[in-house]
Amino acid sequence: MRYYSTNKIAPSVGLNDAVIDGLAPDRGLYMPNKIPRLSIEFFENIQNMNLQEISFAVADALFGEDVDAEVLKQIVYETVNFDIPLVKVKDNIYSLELFHGPTAAFKDVGGRFMARLLGYFVKKSGNKKVTVLVATSGDTGSAVANGFLGVDGIEVVVLYPKGLVSEIQEKQFTTLGQNITAVEVDGTFDDCQALVKSAFMDRELKEKLNLTSANSINVARFLPQSFYYFHAWAQLKRDGVFKEGKPNSVVFSVPSGNFGNICGGIFAHWMGLPVKRFIAANNSNDIFYKYLQTGVYEPRQSTATIANAMDVGDPSNFVRIMDLYKNSHGAISADISGASYSDEQISATMKSLLAQTGYVADPHGACGYRALEEQLKSGETGVFLETAHPSKFKESVERITGVAVEIPDRLKVFMERSKISVPMSREYSAFRSFLESRS
Repeated sequence: MRYYSTNKIAPSVGLNDAVIDGLAPDRGLYMPNKIPRLSIEFFENIQNMNLQEISFAVADALFGEDVDAEVLKQIVYETVNFDIPLVKVKDNIYSLELFHGPTAAFKDVGGRFMARLLGYFVKKSGNKKVTVLVATSGDTGSAVANGFLGVDGIEVVVLYPKGLVSEIQEKQFTTLGQNITAVEVDGTFDDCQALVKSAFMDRELKEKLNLTSANSINVARFLPQSFYYFHAWAQLKRDGVFKEGKPNSVVFSVPSGNFGNICGGIFAHWMGLPVKRFIAANNSNDIFYKYLQTGVYEPRQSTATIANAMDVGDPSNFVRIMDLYKNSHGAISADISGASYSDEQISATMKSLLAQTGYVADPHGACGYRALEEQLKSGETGVFLETAHPSKFKESVERITGVAVEIPDRLKVFMERSKISVPMSREYSAFRSFLESRS
């Protein structure tokens, strides 16, 4: 399959180049020339398939033209080797718990999938070494770093905003060593993302270090997130939710920051998954929510919130949504509604959800839940994505809910290690010098 740039200037490329390059030379994001449709038989039988079987079928449709079937199956089965359960919270509202993987956050699948696919292409192309740059507002850094840990021929540099991620999030990518380097930027996530994009546009540096990205701007990073949505729908069907013949009644509410996750859901829908609509649930960084209201996209500097993984003021994947819907505000609004919540509203939702149902949500999941509470209509079934284990925001969750949150053993390991990071200004010249010193 060929991949084109959303800016329509750079020539199309194969999957190998799209994955290794990350960003197109014209600063656009790569998109597949076509979105494959899955068969009717697949959806008729999906309730009898497990997560790995579903994920491989979807991955084969997306990447099967470019990756040997056995290699792709191995990548999928190594990547999706944990559960993603659907939990009923109350009538017609379910939580899709994406935090059962190694890093206790939904980025596990995308990060690990990309690590293995990139490693496959690097080995196949004969490149001696590739440097992966990734900007994170919290969870992406841990998923990518742990996914690439120890992979031959790949060095990873994780940029994160100083003081704006939780301690557990920080420890998950600053304590690994080996081929992982953490860079602590004196700025916001948007500053980190700007440094990454500037490095990609620096042709001399990009070629010298073989730079690529592991953010959701990379096609191998965001497309595997479509697996979640197929698996959630399969569980609903398995549980008899569609017994009245309403498979198109599902509404997904997605806590959204850089919009890679919801893009994965939209791709699943375009591949044939029956979804009625999506809700993009934002914190007070409400750029997309305001776009839906006005038709004008006005990015701005992000502000810090208790749902820090969504603290994004210029979502990279917004251009993919615009490209899919041919820049039509009406078409986008027909499929995606929005919501925006302050820290106070998020806190109140966490408290009321616990009081009414006994369910402990992290701040991001609380945004998704509240959006469903406010927007779900009669006859619809709502699924909100619980994107991270509450322990990743232990201090906030305990302070707000009064409930003691136990840290899973897989996270305690990180907390016992010492943080190692490189301090960095938000100036590109300083970051460039740092990267050059590593070559």
